[in-house]
Amino acid sequence: MYAGMVDWPWWGYVLVVLVMTHMTIAAVTIFLHRHQAHRALDLHPAVAHFFRAWLWLTTGMVTREWAAIHRKHHARCETAEDPHSPQIFGINRVLWAGVFLYVKESRNLGTLERYGRGTPQDWLERHVYTPWHKAGVAIMLLADVAVFGLLAGVLIWLVQMVWIPFWAAGVINGLGHFWGYRNFSSADASTNLLPWGILIGGEELHNNHHAFATSAKLSNRWYEFDIGWLYIRLLSLCGLAHVKKVAPRPRLGALRPVVDFETLQAVITHRYDLLSRYAKSLQQVYREELARLQDGKRFKGLKRWLAADIATVPPEMLGRLESLLGESRALAMTYRMRQDLTAVWERSSASREQLLTALQEWCERAESSGIRQLHELSTRLRSYSLA
Repeated sequence: MYAGMVDWPWWGYVLVVLVMTHMTIAAVTIFLHRHQAHRALDLHPAVAHFFRAWLWLTTGMVTREWAAIHRKHHARCETAEDPHSPQIFGINRVLWAGVFLYVKESRNLGTLERYGRGTPQDWLERHVYTPWHKAGVAIMLLADVAVFGLLAGVLIWLVQMVWIPFWAAGVINGLGHFWGYRNFSSADASTNLLPWGILIGGEELHNNHHAFATSAKLSNRWYEFDIGWLYIRLLSLCGLAHVKKVAPRPRLGALRPVVDFETLQAVITHRYDLLSRYAKSLQQVYREELARLQDGKRFKGLKRWLAADIATVPPEMLGRLESLLGESRALAMTYRMRQDLTAVWERSSASREQLLTALQEWCERAESSGIRQLHELSTRLRSYSLA
């Protein structure tokens, strides 16, 4: 049996597998995801082509297909048109067979035409990487066997081939919309899997990404680690990358006496911070009302559902929640005014003037409600700044 060019201890082969698969993860998150799909950064042509060539060798994925499918996922998230939502297809199918959903969608010419614009269309893409996308993985197999031997080479190649289908198509697209914690109340079911991660390159911070899709940085809290962002910063220091956009940080300025168009734009920009504050305010009112109501203990266990989409509240909890709102004017008003506030940025067909009027009316109602938490939210809202 052919022994290969190297003869290493077992841990040497494990190390080389981890290095090569990590390079693939870095290529996916930096080049395919943040650079191509979302245009969050620009890459030097040499860096971009290295990533493109490495992905051709290790995955056989076509840049236009990947970017188009991912853009469609964001545009149609958690609907029947989402290429790989566990809310539609079920967690088991997406987790263990997500790659087949990707392949199926890649054959949809309508998806490629509508969502695949702006991806590379140079000579190499048209004559090598796209028509011969399976040739790259075959070349990698031959290279692995030549360097590491027949048995070790084939095993290393197999790990390379399943790495992205499992971690990206399965774990991120599956568990990343099914299980984990959420920093932001985005309209989809996206979650963060871990506050830190190396194997997935920062992609495990999926809720952060869906909240700010065009951000080159996926971490948002101090305890979250985005190794992909670390690599981008290093490339930037070397003049090989230029970051175009990151998630906005909440900025507070002087309290505006009048809610104007600048206030409206600042609220829309910082809407996730506002929703996070609103969720905490709802919990405060909930605790106060439980202490005030006679036999308030019967409403325990409802806190987590106060800021949830009503469609996701279990039927047995929904009845108790409606009973609580019926007995507490303060909580009912705070709860329902949250829906009125989110409508300000969800009414896509409304004019700027209509949205401004809705926001002004919301602030007037909040400040005249006699509910401390609503008054504080209105004050914070009128203090948001864009600069």
